[in-house]
Amino acid sequence: MSSCGSIRGLAVLVALAGCAGAPADAPARSAPHAPPAMPPAPAAPAAPPAASGAAAANGAAAGAAEPQATGSGVPLDAPSTSEGAPASPPPRVARGTGTPADRKLEEGDAAYASGDFAAAERAYRAAALLDRRDPAPIVGTQRAAIARAGVSSEYNGAPGDKTLLAAIPELKRAVKLDPEHAPAHLELGRALLVLGRADAALGELARAAELAPSDPEARSALGVAHLALGHLQDAVRELARSAELAPGDAERQANLGTALLAAGKTADAIRAYERAARLSPADARLQNDLGTALLAANDPARAVPYLEAAVARDPARATYRSNLGYAYHLRGDLPKATALYREALRLDDKLGSAWINLGNALAQSGQLKEARAAYEKARAVDPADPRVKAVIDELDAIERRGAAPR
Repeated sequence: MSSCGSIRGLAVLVALAGCAGAPADAPARSAPHAPPAMPPAPAAPAAPPAASGAAAANGAAAGAAEPQATGSGVPLDAPSTSEGAPASPPPRVARGTGTPADRKLEEGDAAYASGDFAAAERAYRAAALLDRRDPAPIVGTQRAAIARAGVSSEYNGAPGDKTLLAAIPELKRAVKLDPEHAPAHLELGRALLVLGRADAALGELARAAELAPSDPEARSALGVAHLALGHLQDAVRELARSAELAPGDAERQANLGTALLAAGKTADAIRAYERAARLSPADARLQNDLGTALLAANDPARAVPYLEAAVARDPARATYRSNLGYAYHLRGDLPKATALYREALRLDDKLGSAWINLGNALAQSGQLKEARAAYEKARAVDPADPRVKAVIDELDAIERRGAAPR
């Protein structure tokens, strides 16, 4: 989990991360992330089946499949990596009452904000000893413990994590101590999201948003839960409200873009990603997300500069190169697309969408034998992927019609 304590991940919700309608194998964008609290995050929806595009190699344009783009795993509430982009302030549990226990909470909040999670945890535990009936020290202690353990902040990013599993009963105890304490519901809901329990998280996060309607993090986490459960309109509503409450937070704008894309509102998603990219121009993920949204809108010419910027900023990320290859593929530049797919696979040979897209490009170039080899690599990565079966069946049909592999 990041020092911001954000919830990430809606990358494939859409599968739960990645751009809906365009990408394949959308990885959890670095996962929908959550705000500076402790938390974890979600994933995104599944991409549509990949079409082989092999038919195009033999003039059978009808039914030929488009190349598959891989989504970034669009982040949710991921902490911004750009310079100067205002980020949401770190969460606080102190109330400013001036009591000895509250002064210890303030000490913990300051340590948490500085990234010293061990010191924060000690201060929160000391506050708990001074006031055993207050849920705030429990919330702070568990938040700091999760951050100190480095737990994933992706949705379903740590389904069996021991730190999270230990936190759940403590956070439930905090809720029981004071059912009106919004941070307790919020932290419990976010922990459940990271464990992949979106259905259980939903009620807690809805209560947090009800108790703290102007808290952008509560709205954001609730939106992530809705997105994970496929409640797209509810997700858009909550993430839009979160973005309104924190207009200078790039990740909240990006999360809204993810939900809009999942809901099929591509033009609105592009505008949200553009706002995010302007706020955080150095963030490779946001450049990639904007580029993949433009691919979903079938605008590869506009997508290329953003995807190239993503690759330049994070050259080791295979999905960014694969997405850039997809953009050139859509533009008809098969040699360039093929080269980029191969580069992506050298970085990550388990990226199934890149193997499928490489096979498509090779098939469309008439290199059917090489295309089959690429598809078989994709099948080895995921034997149950229906896209792989579709492209191999298509290639089989082409070869039965007498097309000779080159």
